[in-house]
Parts: sequence; C-alpha cells; structure tokens
Amino acid sequence: MHAELPPSPWLLRWGHLLHPGMRALDLACGSGRHVRWLADRGLRVTAVDRDAAAVQPLQAIADVRVADVEGGPWPLPDQQFDLVLVTNYLWRPLWPRLRAALAPGGLLVYETFAQGNETVGKPSRPDFLLAPGELLARCDGLRIVGYEDGFLDAPPRFLQRIAALQPDPAASQPLRVALPTR
Repeated sequence: MHAELPPSPWLLRWGHLLHPGMRALDLACGSGRHVRWLADRGLRVTAVDRDAAAVQPLQAIADVRVADVEGGPWPLPDQQFDLVLVTNYLWRPLWPRLRAALAPGGLLVYETFAQGNETVGKPSRPDFLLAPGELLARCDGLRIVGYEDGFLDAPPRFLQRIAALQPDPAASQPLRVALPTR
C-alpha cells in the first residue's frame, strides 16, 4: 500500500516553502502518503481521489473529497490553494482547473511519468506520459523554480517534475525563493 511509502523526494525538496496553516490540495492522493506528511506539518489539506476506500482513513486529518475528476464535475469550484500537489497522475483536461486552483503566490508541485517510460514499464500508454517539455509548456506564465526531465533507477522510470509559483500581482516586493540545498 502506498500509504507506507515515504513522500516524494521532489515534494521534500520544496518542503521549505511550506508552512503551517497553508491550504494544500493533493489531487489523486491515493492512500495519502503526501496527505499525511502535509498534515503532520500543519497544512490544511484537501485530499481528492476517486477511491473512497483509499481515502476513508484520511478523514481525520484532511478534507476528503471522493470524486471522479475525469468523468464528473470538478469537486472544488472557486477554491484556491497555497499548494497544488500532483504525483504519478496525468489527466490533461484538468490543467485549466489546476491553474485556477493555484492561489496568488501559490506553489505547484507536479511529478509524473514521461515518454520513454513505455520502455521500462507502466504506465506505457501515450495518454499517461508527458511529452518532452510538456510540463514547462503547461506552466507558462508561472515562475519556474525547479524542473527536471529524466530517468530514475529505483524503480526504473522516466519522469518530469516541476515546482512553479503563481505570480501574486498584489505583492509589493519581488518574490525571493530560497533554493533548496542538497
């Protein structure tokens, strides 16, 4: 079960930008490995997944929404979040909703499979694999603070991942983003 897995190293890399009280959306959260990590750090988490049994244990720590975001209505109309997190999930028609859900100054952390993954395992369908540079194109207009496109060994997989900030037109100072140290 994924609940026992540690959080994504990509999320951990940007964790220094997250603070207690921030509103976080974990889309396609599954059994909640990231929901738990975020809630443990004091973020107010909204967890969305279509699997009611998987998210049921998360109800004590998150605002859980059981929703089929691919075939049904968007479950969070007019809501914005300081963090929008998506890992290991891709449904391209949701991009306008994800962008609209990102509050001014908010952080998008997105990580999923890329073309080439069909040579090492699942997912292998083109519908579920990002094209080269696709995350960069989808985040046009956001401030990209981190981006990677490549291969990881354990387990073998091709990934793209991005961390990007929504501009805040009301900000009086230029945005200073402390880059993570490795």
